[in-house]
Amino acid sequence: MKQVDRLLAEKLLHISAIKLQPRNPFTWASGWNSPIYTDNRKTLSFPDVRAFIKVELCRAILEEFEMPDAVAGVATGAIAQGALVADTLGLPYAYVRSAPKDHGLENLIEGNLKPGQKVVVVEDLISTGGSSLKAIEAIRKAGCEVVGIIAIFSYEFPVAAEAFKNANVKQVALSNYNALLESALETNYINESDIDTLKMWRKDPANWTPDGVIKG
Repeated sequence: MKQVDRLLAEKLLHISAIKLQPRNPFTWASGWNSPIYTDNRKTLSFPDVRAFIKVELCRAILEEFEMPDAVAGVATGAIAQGALVADTLGLPYAYVRSAPKDHGLENLIEGNLKPGQKVVVVEDLISTGGSSLKAIEAIRKAGCEVVGIIAIFSYEFPVAAEAFKNANVKQVALSNYNALLESALETNYINESDIDTLKMWRKDPANWTPDGVIKG
């Protein structure tokens, strides 16, 4: 039986929530060349995939963190999935904006988190970890304890692992870059000749080029 990480990677590729184009890379907002593009919001349009992710997120939370007091999603990609998880577990829910509202109460956290609550953060994608850590900081400032963060997918960048370690936050992802490459190769989504350059990208994404040569 396939592991959850491999099975989910196949599902994400099948619905084009993740695309791999090592020979015709994407350009990220950061200016990086990237052979991968991820939009896990697409999973919400596929009931079977949506349900699979919801169930596996809940299972992983209970296995890795036990039952928390509340769930918090990270805007905008994880707002819906976080709500689905909280509803399934019967827990209070809130979500964290990337920036405070510029009107009204100027909330950064939408919802009602109470000081002292143990909170699990739900994220759709862990890249460098920047947006996740901002959300964690906001929740901590609200007086809550962040017991961990769980994501649908992680690129497994070393910089993210180091950042979460420094912030003393346990991170868990249902699927990851290594599992994706294995699934993509097995299903002939990519060729064996693509593997080396795809692995090089993750080692140094800021300087990667389509020919696999690292700049600088």
